[in-house]
Amino acid sequence: MRTFLLLLLTFNTALLFAQDARIEEIGKSPVEAKFAPGGRVRMELCSSGIEVIGKDEGILRVSYSSRHRNDEDVRVRVRVSGDQADLRVTRCPHNNFQVTIEVPKSSSLYVRMFAGELNVRGVTGDKDVELHFGQLTMEVGEPSEYARVEASVNSGELDAPPFDVNKGGIFRSFERSGPGKYRVYAHVGAGELDLR
Repeated sequence: MRTFLLLLLTFNTALLFAQDARIEEIGKSPVEAKFAPGGRVRMELCSSGIEVIGKDEGILRVSYSSRHRNDEDVRVRVRVSGDQADLRVTRCPHNNFQVTIEVPKSSSLYVRMFAGELNVRGVTGDKDVELHFGQLTMEVGEPSEYARVEASVNSGELDAPPFDVNKGGIFRSFERSGPGKYRVYAHVGAGELDLR
């Protein structure tokens, strides 16, 4: 009987996090959806200043602010299906607009952004991140946690102290393999890429 109750409790907890969600808000901050740790988050983000932060909570949260308060047209769309989440932030103003995105820290990330400043910290899962123009700063932690690391810039600066890499110029890149289980792919078209 005890085993049955334990299985029932585990199943109900899994159902709580496995519920699908479709949220679309315009001009509202924050926007939140339940999302279980260990999942994959796919993001398409507007050009702005964005910080992606790993948290201990089982939630996906988007909050934003603008110095000039012209953010009434910002659209945030979140779709959660099991352990997959799709997030899109569009219609961002172009004057000091800042977005903070909180995800469970063990999430795997797939992020695409056209231009701006993108910071990723506190996330321990796989990271696949591309920025066309601007600065990408990603916290990676210990190099031994990774099975594969690929980083590149078409034009600009590539700085990765944990991997003893510092390069500048055109078409700079490096690759590393290791004993860990995570993968990192990071690319900046023109600008600066920092892995810390």
